Amino acid sequence: MVVLNRIYTRTGDDGSTSLGTGERRPKYDLRIAAYGTVDETNAALGVARAHLAGHPEIDAMLGRIQNDLFDLGADLAVPEREGKAERLRVLSSQVERLEREIDQLNDRLAPLTSFVLPGGKPGAAYLHLARTICRRAERVMVELAAQPDETITKAAVQYVNRLSDFLFVASRAVNDAGSGDVLWVPGQNR
Repeated sequence: MVVLNRIYTRTGDDGSTSLGTGERRPKYDLRIAAYGTVDETNAALGVARAHLAGHPEIDAMLGRIQNDLFDLGADLAVPEREGKAERLRVLSSQVERLEREIDQLNDRLAPLTSFVLPGGKPGAAYLHLARTICRRAERVMVELAAQPDETITKAAVQYVNRLSDFLFVASRAVNDAGSGDVLWVPGQNR
């Protein structure tokens, strides 16, 4: 259980912050950027959910995802180290649930005939925004994983990859099952 009695500690005033292990890192550290961008994705999902009246199924899915993103942040905040007790990690079952929900939503969508421009209904536009932030989180996580002495679980990277796919499909579902999508018209403004 998390207990937050004090919101400010002044320990970050020097430009550093603590990982879940207690280790101090600069706030520009890739690991901090990774879980910070995951948090940013979560905040964008909160905005999207505020615009999803009439879509209780997608809202419920996003509620589960927001909780998963806190799991992912906890996963990233505690680097894997040999000999250390296992901490909260994203599991392959969470990735599999996302895949099932992608398939469930995608089965109801109109076929795509072009790339989709972010837009349409407000909820769909905000889901596209969350998708792009999620893609940035994935890029930061992959860059972090490529660093010497840094690790990220395979399931964590898979989760953000599937999440961006889910958000794309969910945006189309919110846009009247794809019939309200704004489609790219190549060379339209030449």
